[in-house]
Amino acid sequence: MDDLVAAVLDAHGGLPRWRELTMVRAQLVTTGRLLEMKGVPGSLEPREMSVWLHEQRASMTPFGPGQRTRFTPDRIAIEKVTGELVAERLDPRDSFAGHSLDTPWNPLDRAYFNGYAMWTYLTTPFFLAMPGFSAHEIDQPAEQDEPLRGLEVTFPPEIVSHCTTQQLYFGEDFLLRRHDYAVEIAGTLRGAQYVCDYIEAEGIMLPSRRRAYSRAADGKPLLDTVMVSIDISGVEFT
Repeated sequence: MDDLVAAVLDAHGGLPRWRELTMVRAQLVTTGRLLEMKGVPGSLEPREMSVWLHEQRASMTPFGPGQRTRFTPDRIAIEKVTGELVAERLDPRDSFAGHSLDTPWNPLDRAYFNGYAMWTYLTTPFFLAMPGFSAHEIDQPAEQDEPLRGLEVTFPPEIVSHCTTQQLYFGEDFLLRRHDYAVEIAGTLRGAQYVCDYIEAEGIMLPSRRRAYSRAADGKPLLDTVMVSIDISGVEFT
């Protein structure tokens, strides 16, 4: 394992501890300009996100009155909390072909975005140890004041996320500070997400505050508008 990857995993709680756990549940408050543009604005009401740690599976409750989502890479579904199916889409990534930044999302679109994005965030950086992932060290962004060490990560085909290649930047304590990507399902919106306010749950360190901004052509984040805001609380690993 690469020395930087090993140091990053240790700083976030360690791979042995991670492998003892199977699921994380957390309360989320998600808002931001991107959701408003898509016609699916966020809410200040917390929702519970459940993420399986060693397979790409997730669920959000509530998602509409008495409803929840069920996400896997090849299926997104909305169902009643009692289990009855409300709506579903197979091979959901294909449905975003031709989407631009201004293309409205329907509930299944939003549910798919929630599912893969929060799976990515709540398993960072431990997905680096999963089969098929690769990473190599890169320079930090030019506009950063704090010294950072970066990893460019390539996701395997069976794991869906914002895009195949993403960049993670870590502080001198090896905790995540910034996450860059392109949101392919939103017209390849280039994003820079800053994270902070770390909390510890069952020995795992994760940021409780995430703020994503769009990036200009020169790569610099446009800090005047928060595209996606995520506040995380009530984290429980099992």
